[in-house]
Amino acid sequence: MNPNNIKNLYFVGAGGIGMSALIRYFLSKGKKIAGYDRTRSELAEKLISEGVDIHFIEDEKLIPPDFRNKNTTLVIFTPAVPHEHVELKYFREYGFKILKRSQLLGLITKSTKGLCVAGTHGKTTVSSMLAHLLKHSATDCNAFLGGVSKNYDNNVLLSDKSDFTVIEADEYDHSFHCLAPYMAVITATDPDHLDIYNTPNAYRESFEKFTSLILPGGALLLKKGTNITPNLAENVKLYTYSSTDKTSDFHAENIRINNEEIHFDFISPTLRVINVQLGVPVKVNIENAVAAMALASLNGVTADEMRNAMKSFAGVERRFDLKVKTAKTVYIDDYAHHPEELKKSILSVRELYGGRKISAIFQPHLYTRTRDFAVEFAESLSLLDELILLDIYPAREEPITGVTSQIIFDKVTIPDKILCGKDELMKIVENKHFDILMTLGAGDIDRFVKPLTEELKRRE
Repeated sequence: MNPNNIKNLYFVGAGGIGMSALIRYFLSKGKKIAGYDRTRSELAEKLISEGVDIHFIEDEKLIPPDFRNKNTTLVIFTPAVPHEHVELKYFREYGFKILKRSQLLGLITKSTKGLCVAGTHGKTTVSSMLAHLLKHSATDCNAFLGGVSKNYDNNVLLSDKSDFTVIEADEYDHSFHCLAPYMAVITATDPDHLDIYNTPNAYRESFEKFTSLILPGGALLLKKGTNITPNLAENVKLYTYSSTDKTSDFHAENIRINNEEIHFDFISPTLRVINVQLGVPVKVNIENAVAAMALASLNGVTADEMRNAMKSFAGVERRFDLKVKTAKTVYIDDYAHHPEELKKSILSVRELYGGRKISAIFQPHLYTRTRDFAVEFAESLSLLDELILLDIYPAREEPITGVTSQIIFDKVTIPDKILCGKDELMKIVENKHFDILMTLGAGDIDRFVKPLTEELKRRE
């Protein structure tokens, strides 16, 4: 199937960040788009304003007439949509071609040069950096991102002259096994999604299978020390990267962190890029930048283009997203929802802001992740000076007996900690002073970002 030959696309779960990127891609190509989503989110409303026919009630009668012809309509869904969804059942019953979101992305990688960024964490930032580097070079690209780029106010970037496509390769539900990468990055393989993979070994094996999908003549960029054994096709090159390990093919040297700025030199097998300044100056972004610059350099981006682009990179919404910076208070919003991500986020802020008091509001995401990593969550959160812990955001899951935020809370070792519901949060915030505040989590904690920003600015 050539995706460019499709006339109509119907998206079940249209308001998701990954689905919306595909919707915007096909809108740009003149396709007719409609779909369903459970939630009337801000993103869904934006898609409606852009010309997408979205409804929010699960009802086959609401499928528009133009999308009832199986010969002209392709149906796309995400793994988060239940198998028994009424509209999916209708499409199956009448013989429509139905693909997962990842399968459609796979078709796109087969018709372009896919630069795929995978990993337990860091993939949204690395893919967004990589897309920005390519956009600021003669190479250019299309890009499907897992977050909204602050440089472009979008999660999809388009080009009519480049055959490169940057794709955030999601491991959930084995989705990245549908891709056909020209080149790939793996940022980390710390176990996650054990509701799908069951064991840490099975999780890591899924990344090994992903490496086998890289096309001959391509390359794999692997973070140094990552605990997998790549299974590469013939003529696929293997490179390693690291923030500081000089035995890696790509790494950083001469790192300077001062005056809330970060500079470093980028080292590769063929060139040295002097005095790279991070547009988003947090320590973890050194490693992210090395990965993005490595893949960019392998695909023709020059030293000057990389240096200029990294300085202008504004970041991704909800990834080390600086919301308030005044003489009294700094407020950073971050998507971190895995123990290792939390650890890196907190330590990066600690490095940047020295001895200042760091407070965080954290919302655990999923009952299974909380159950599987309660000890690790507590260890990471104990790196804070103050914690406000919210109830678990369930997403697609039903409650699990005995699994609540309490099992994390009881293991957190810092004395300054509070466990509360979302309805209590703003009242608690009103009575607290914050030096450095972080909001952390992948659920609906983002609903509090605007009121928290307004409250902190009001105090100035």
